[in-house]
Amino acid sequence: MIVEYVTAVPHPRPEAAAPARSGRRSLALALLCGAAGAAVALLSSRQDWAAGTVPLAGGDFPLSAKGSDVTGVPAALAIVGLAALVAVFAVRRTGRHLVAGLLALSGLGTITAAFQGLTDDSALDEKAARTAGDTAATASALTHTAWPYVAVLGGALILLAGLLALRYGRLWPTMSGRYERDGTPRPRRRAAPVDPDRPEELWKALDRGEDPTG
Repeated sequence: MIVEYVTAVPHPRPEAAAPARSGRRSLALALLCGAAGAAVALLSSRQDWAAGTVPLAGGDFPLSAKGSDVTGVPAALAIVGLAALVAVFAVRRTGRHLVAGLLALSGLGTITAAFQGLTDDSALDEKAARTAGDTAATASALTHTAWPYVAVLGGALILLAGLLALRYGRLWPTMSGRYERDGTPRPRRRAAPVDPDRPEELWKALDRGEDPTG
């Protein structure tokens, strides 16, 4: 009588697959938040943040100040955040934590600068002084738009991407080592033997600079 032994194949444990799923989800969310946050911050810096008027001889002259006129910090930090988001995949361990921290700080700095720009009227006052030709002239009838709050939202998204990188960055992939050149010379590929009975192969070998008789 033949007795058959059936060996049970172990299935992967759900708890072992959980970190991989968390890594993929956090990676996708961080990329989405980082890219969207940088785009929003850059877009808002090109829009009007404040408006006002300056009195002239012919009446009140309208003035406006874009976000880049008020502060250049959100746009600059958005670019830094994008660079840090890409650099996260080029470094490992301690370097990844440092770059993730830079990403989070970029978002925090964007939020702070945007909040400060909510009540900053210096850009309008400078335009009023130039327009009136009087250094003492200031803008009046001041109004502010919602674009600084949009910049705050962009900074919050960048900050979230940085926090995700700090928390889950160890589970994310890194650039493959096969793309890194270590300076080791590659072995030369040996030429295939040439069949002397086929003249076309002899000519091809000569064209390649090989000795078909060797």
